[in-house]
Amino acid sequence: MIISASTDYRAAAQRRLPPFLFHYIDGGAYAEHTLRRNVDDLAGIALRQRVLRDMSRLDLGTRLFGESLSLPVALGPIGLAGMCARRGEVQAARAADRKGIPFTLSTVSVCPIEEVVPAIGRPMWFQLYVLKDRGFMKSVLERARAAGVTTLVFTVDMPVPGARYRDAHSGMSGPHAALRRYLQAIAHPRWSWDVGVFGRPHDLGNVSTYRGKATGLEDYIGWLGANFDPSISWKDLEWIREFWTGPMVIKGILDPEDARDAVQFGADGIVVSNHGGRQLDGVLSTARALPAIAEAVKGRLGILADSGVRNGLDVVRMLALGADAVLLGRAYAYALAAAGEAGVANLLDLIEKEMRVAMTLTGARTIADITPELLARADA
Repeated sequence: MIISASTDYRAAAQRRLPPFLFHYIDGGAYAEHTLRRNVDDLAGIALRQRVLRDMSRLDLGTRLFGESLSLPVALGPIGLAGMCARRGEVQAARAADRKGIPFTLSTVSVCPIEEVVPAIGRPMWFQLYVLKDRGFMKSVLERARAAGVTTLVFTVDMPVPGARYRDAHSGMSGPHAALRRYLQAIAHPRWSWDVGVFGRPHDLGNVSTYRGKATGLEDYIGWLGANFDPSISWKDLEWIREFWTGPMVIKGILDPEDARDAVQFGADGIVVSNHGGRQLDGVLSTARALPAIAEAVKGRLGILADSGVRNGLDVVRMLALGADAVLLGRAYAYALAAAGEAGVANLLDLIEKEMRVAMTLTGARTIADITPELLARADA
């Protein structure tokens, strides 16, 4: 049974990708309770259905950080997206560009900034971690600014890597990982031909540009583990706030106090996120954390949300819970792995259609009309 386009694309991605890549995208931390709750809790949010309200004209457009968006949606940062499809970050960015929404390039992308930006016609967003190698951070920020990147998305919920046991079982890491990945690739010839042969170079493009040498998949986990910084604090972001003149968004907020700290720091926006359940298992799902955060800081900065969003109805739910826009992660990664740029473009078209249905049946003519008033009360 097809529950949503994302469900269908997930199944197609599982067939096409070698297991180490599919489980890298699909998996979470520890026993993956939060991973599942992200989806289940959001799907459990009930909306008020309204009728006879003349919904012949809908406007799904919005503005965020000075940009016009055709939908309140952006493609979030996905590490190694370029391994899902041939030069996958470029393909996903083109699909987002065609739809009129932002694409966010990950620090640990396969394609470097300089390859992705020329492929699209609208400004790109860039995601960065706080790393021990401050020289890398300064270098990549300078390159992003020179390339015309408008918005910096700072991921702060990863001072240490999460315990992702699927990666060790699948061959992404662990004993004999390189051999296991090679054998898996042989068993998936379509992926091997498209990505393995013609999708080279297989390295972390942004990191390799800085280091002056290839940083391949075998170095991925080691480089990240050595550079994540558990001593990170708000003061470590101050020099970046001074250096970066464009909008700065703090990604990985789950607590209202941290949201208030982001306002005090001077952030332009936050992303309410638990990293898709890939960091600390057992924390609140985004759907449960979002209302209290919105109550604390709504209107004082932009509020984005991710984790658990699989379709256009989920986007409407997140907006009703207090978000101004939504970042897509796994949903677009599955589509990219299954059908490249065309898959991502199709997914975005379906999300728009699903949003139109949801807005029509809840009486919301514009994105501004999607408020907590749309949420159904259990005792109503």
